[in-house]
Amino acid sequence: MGGPSAEREVSLVSGRECAAALRGEGYEVVELDAGLDLAARLTEISPDIVFNALHGRWGEDGCVQGLLEWMRLPYTHSGVLASALAMDKERAKEAFRVAGLPVAESLLADRAEIEARHAMAPPYVVKPFNEGSSVGVYIVAEGANTPPKLADDLPDTLMVEAYVPGRELTTTVMGDRALGVTEIIADGWYDYDAKYAEGGSRHEVPANIPAEITEACLDIARRAHDALGCRGVSRSDFRWDDSKGLDGLILLEQNTQPGMTPTSLVPEQAALQGIEFGALCRWMVEDASCNR
Repeated sequence: MGGPSAEREVSLVSGRECAAALRGEGYEVVELDAGLDLAARLTEISPDIVFNALHGRWGEDGCVQGLLEWMRLPYTHSGVLASALAMDKERAKEAFRVAGLPVAESLLADRAEIEARHAMAPPYVVKPFNEGSSVGVYIVAEGANTPPKLADDLPDTLMVEAYVPGRELTTTVMGDRALGVTEIIADGWYDYDAKYAEGGSRHEVPANIPAEITEACLDIARRAHDALGCRGVSRSDFRWDDSKGLDGLILLEQNTQPGMTPTSLVPEQAALQGIEFGALCRWMVEDASCNR
């Protein structure tokens, strides 16, 4: 848990929650903040299973997965390739397009070009193509006269994506099973604070949406999970423009290391299926392996 990514603090909370739940299930648990000495620490601890509660780069993009494969330590969640693909939003979209899944128009552009002129007709979104949790997201509104002024700490290459209006929906996949659909209701943009701050958003689970949209979310989430080769638990995020019916449902991205905090979506959807948090964590441990 922890690690050096922009999502470090959330990962620490996920790690603590999962560790407590696993102790409650009878496991012996060592909590390890993933630093540059990670390989040495893992050698010292010699665990039977590594529960990966890292979020963001290094822990969610195939890097730690590659280390664990090299060390032959069984681990949870997706393997090297699926993790790398899911974290690279543009390459993930290429896989989704091949699988026939609905995604928004997007492109990669140099930050200087993005700041100099509109990379596509507004409205659009500018964001890192390899971060999660809505880190570094800019929304350029319809009718905006000037392109966005970006923060200095953003990378040189960014994703520009057509803005998709509508409602925020999300679906968890656990193994080969889609658990349900949640609608996320926030005041304004569903940003980092809305995701993780107490009261930042509320979750309606199951979502109050037509049955055909529920079924479409479940089906697309399973297919997205399979298209990237995900393992264990993943989560698909959607936007749905309810004025367009089924044609308004767009797959935004696949999360291979979804949050496991007290405000997180995956534990809520599991609970809806009668799976308590401890049992969910136990399932992940029992599912762990190498060669993922």
